[in-house]
Amino acid sequence: MNEKTLNPASLQPQRTDVLVVGAGIIGLAHAARALDAGYSVTVIDRDHKAVGASVRNFGHACITAQSGDLYDLAQTGRGLWLDYAKRAGFWVSEAGAAVVASTEIELHVLQELADVREPGQIAMLRADEVAGILGRRSTEGILGGALLRDDLRVDPRSTVAQLAAWVNDQEAGSVRWNTAAMSFSSGTINQVRVETSRGPIEANQVFVCVGHDVDYLFPQLAEEHKIQRCSLQMARSTPNQQLLLEPAVLTATSMLRYEAFTEVPSAAKLRAEVSRNHPELLKIQANVMFAQRPDGSLLLGDSHSYDLAQPPFLKEETSDSLLRHVKKILDVPLEIDERWQGIYASSDVGPLLVAEPHPAITVVSVTAGVGMTLSFGLAERNIANILAAFKPTEVLVS
Repeated sequence: MNEKTLNPASLQPQRTDVLVVGAGIIGLAHAARALDAGYSVTVIDRDHKAVGASVRNFGHACITAQSGDLYDLAQTGRGLWLDYAKRAGFWVSEAGAAVVASTEIELHVLQELADVREPGQIAMLRADEVAGILGRRSTEGILGGALLRDDLRVDPRSTVAQLAAWVNDQEAGSVRWNTAAMSFSSGTINQVRVETSRGPIEANQVFVCVGHDVDYLFPQLAEEHKIQRCSLQMARSTPNQQLLLEPAVLTATSMLRYEAFTEVPSAAKLRAEVSRNHPELLKIQANVMFAQRPDGSLLLGDSHSYDLAQPPFLKEETSDSLLRHVKKILDVPLEIDERWQGIYASSDVGPLLVAEPHPAITVVSVTAGVGMTLSFGLAERNIANILAAFKPTEVLVS
């Protein structure tokens, strides 16, 4: 990428229609939709490349298991994910997600959700069909499962970088790394002036998409929305070219974490069953799942803990518990190449923060673990709602 750089010594602010603070998937989705709406866009990020939540996850767009407004956003975003994969050149899989069921109650939860969805969206599977997806000969420990048709997978290690490169390559787009937003103030002609570490920028509209770091720029807003940092423990296995897992793979613990599953009649029975049989998983608030990257390695996880600030230390007991359950499902040996801590924004107030501390500043954060899932749908809505208010004479010529 040929980076277009700011001149830190210049006293004249750079001007752009839209400024996006944060080059994670939420920020880049807003940038892409604004570019397609005809606006000039500048994206800034304090790091030299994406290193946050957008690269530390499974790369799983869990569309089917969303509910209500989040389901609508996820479905809107699905088509956009596929569109930008073609245009920006990043890998995407439409193989869906497979949910492994090992008890009758788990099967009931899957069937109950399938019964209220459109035909074909959730396909119930026999035990041998689930074993086939997992590459297993034995069905031991598997009663059946379901295939979630609409779910997508991308490679979290490369997708954000490729989308950022695409935004930067557009004539009206620019991505500036190692450029931090420091303060916001009213500019001229209905603009916002943002002081950055590489000089001032004036924009008609600013989207602040910094995930769990909202409290660094707008602490009162973060307090009002009760944003905490959710810490995850995850791992990546050594590539296994003999194993081909096309869908992402979810388990009973996954069904305890996604709203569409928790709304069905048997959800309470499922929680009680997991509590009896695997209390260690509820203790670490596990979502035992895994997804395969294009290179054959598996992304494995994950646990959840919540606090305003997260210590960086990983607990080996937690990792051992997660890997033990993954190995039981896969029935193959796994060698671990990497372990890491993921962090995302979380809030008991609600899964979305979309707030305007200033008429031309919109703070956007997905305060749940579904940022990849909702990114493009949320951006589509925000761009349509907010930028539609621009009159032609108000749009800057960059």
